[in-house]
Amino acid sequence: MSDGRLSVFKTYKLYVGGKFPRSESGRVYEVTDSKGKWLANAPQSSRKDARDAVVAARKAFGGWSGATAYNRGQILYRVAEMLEGRRDQFVREVAEAEGLSKSKAGAVVDATVDRWVWYAGWTDKIAQIVGGANPVAGPFFNLSTPEPTGVVAVLAPQESSFLGLVSVLAPVIATGSTAVVVASERSPLPALSLGEVLATSDLPGGVVNILSGKTAEIATPLASHQDVNGIDLTGADADLAKELEIAAADNLKRVSRPQPVDGVDWSADPGTRRLTAFLETKTVWHPTGALGASGSSY
Repeated sequence: MSDGRLSVFKTYKLYVGGKFPRSESGRVYEVTDSKGKWLANAPQSSRKDARDAVVAARKAFGGWSGATAYNRGQILYRVAEMLEGRRDQFVREVAEAEGLSKSKAGAVVDATVDRWVWYAGWTDKIAQIVGGANPVAGPFFNLSTPEPTGVVAVLAPQESSFLGLVSVLAPVIATGSTAVVVASERSPLPALSLGEVLATSDLPGGVVNILSGKTAEIATPLASHQDVNGIDLTGADADLAKELEIAAADNLKRVSRPQPVDGVDWSADPGTRRLTAFLETKTVWHPTGALGASGSSY
């Protein structure tokens, strides 16, 4: 084999509606590693790309939210299996994106796969934590059950390009919502590669849509979009977060505010906060039937 063969560079694309389009605008921007070395050209998404992603997410919401929680868990676990199979690729991309050694990047990727498995296990358990039967006076059953919010825009963390990304994305889809993800502006490549994994898993197209580019440019139309039901502002700085929160108020979006950036440990136990951030609670009253001297007829 000749040593003079040409390298085949990877072309990174968006992931929208289960397909891999280039940006509608045709724009790209340079992605570099921590030392300024060129890695790839990533698509620079436009407002039109953001709107297309919302359409895809809305179209997928009915089927995904209507699936059984157990089935969603199976599908998420399948994604974890495929991430494990592509471990070497993600180790390289995370190492380049975050300036880590191969061993440290490997630990990050392993933690990311474990985090995905962790959320896969919660799909059919979260209702037992946040739902239940409520005590009421009278011959009624009063039941509260969690339901997914709908279409959620997720601004991925800027610094944690893979573990942080999965930590904010997985809980959204585990509970039945669909997502439009704005990847880390500086380090989008692990997120775009995640799209390739999702496309070849059992996850229906449109459940997750991944955009890369300028965070503010993509997030602004998502925050004001009337068909977006929630927004996670993790990847926004303080000034941008304030602007987006104001825009989100127009249609009463659920907003997950960004936490302080300093000292964030994405490897720590995430608890259930992100699982419940984009859940609504439906409460149903139902008559128990005739109550005689011996109590309910049921």
